[in-house]
Amino acid sequence: MAPALAFHADAVVTGDAGIFRDGAVVVDDGGRVLAVGPAGVVLPLHTGARLERVRGVVFPGLVNAHTHVELSALRGQVRGGRGFVPWAEDLIGSRAELAPEDEGVAIERAADELVSFGTAGVGDVSNSLGAVHALARRGIGGAVFHEVFGLGRDPTVARVAALARERDEKVGRWPSSDLSYAPAPHTLYTTHPDAVRALLALARSLGARTTLHLAEHAGERRALEQADGPVVEWLERRVRPSSFPWPRRSPFAHADALGGLAADVILVHLTDARPDEIARVIERDAPIVLCPRSNLFIDVRLPPLLAMREAGARVALGTDSLASNASLDVLAEARALLDRFPTVPARELVAMATWNGALALGRSDLGRLAVGARPGIVAVLGESGEDPCAFLLRDLRAPRRWLVRRHPGEAS
Repeated sequence: MAPALAFHADAVVTGDAGIFRDGAVVVDDGGRVLAVGPAGVVLPLHTGARLERVRGVVFPGLVNAHTHVELSALRGQVRGGRGFVPWAEDLIGSRAELAPEDEGVAIERAADELVSFGTAGVGDVSNSLGAVHALARRGIGGAVFHEVFGLGRDPTVARVAALARERDEKVGRWPSSDLSYAPAPHTLYTTHPDAVRALLALARSLGARTTLHLAEHAGERRALEQADGPVVEWLERRVRPSSFPWPRRSPFAHADALGGLAADVILVHLTDARPDEIARVIERDAPIVLCPRSNLFIDVRLPPLLAMREAGARVALGTDSLASNASLDVLAEARALLDRFPTVPARELVAMATWNGALALGRSDLGRLAVGARPGIVAVLGESGEDPCAFLLRDLRAPRRWLVRRHPGEAS
């Protein structure tokens, strides 16, 4: 058995429990944390470990809790700033012109970029399951959400029933026990409500968490509440959903009625959420993932972070896709929020990019430097000053170095 590894750093940011100035973390040869804390306490108890002095800040591997790696070939191809419907039109048109080989190359490049940013876990939403093998080969853990949409009841429910066969045909033998699989509805206005119910039931039968895009833009609310507006007009032009049962209630009331406000359903975006709706989400213990740079790109709008904090929400972060973002760096999401909400402590924002993301995915082994966890360990070198978390967000171009990469293994 190889000796344990010990890292003595100027600062250790644990992700969940705080910061140790002049700290240390010790891991076994499989990357599992054996000890973390003040260096003067930890290191004397692990004198047999191979020691490395790190002049900088050590932190757990990042968790990008919502992304679409399969859309990476659309980097720079889709225009933003004009609202959701024009963006979606551009995305659909651009994606239809992609060659399969270009998609594959872009997925591989994006997976490498995730690693270079220090990403250990993802919540990857996928129609094609085209990124599964790329993520698995790089030892990235987390969850893959097999997304379904369709306004017609019968064909969409039939597809849900056939998802296991579709998964096996597209992926073959599932390549990593460190990546969970779950079916997922796209949105409440692009997925028939009976299919939403079926998808939630199927995910629960697998014992898996699933995810749902919710309250991403004002057009979504108008469609669900009033059955008109730009989203309904767009769908009528594209698919003529004459039989789609518009609920005529708010996105959150509709999600709740379908069983989608629950601890096992990750709610993404919530850009258009109101205070009473945020309270309802918290009451249902549903995880929240924000993608602020994507919202800014598409709709020039930010999620109501301050209202969420005031209500006591625990928020995680994701990047969405390269069709609506400049990178898949979840620390850049934290930095975007710091720039616009300077009263939010940097420590909270780093937690959103690490431990909160792990919690949203239901993964206690990711996102934190804690005994028994296997989060991967990353370092940024340099003088961290008084606030190591502010240091991590200050210069996103500073090289990030993996000290310990995660080893694929059984999910916790």
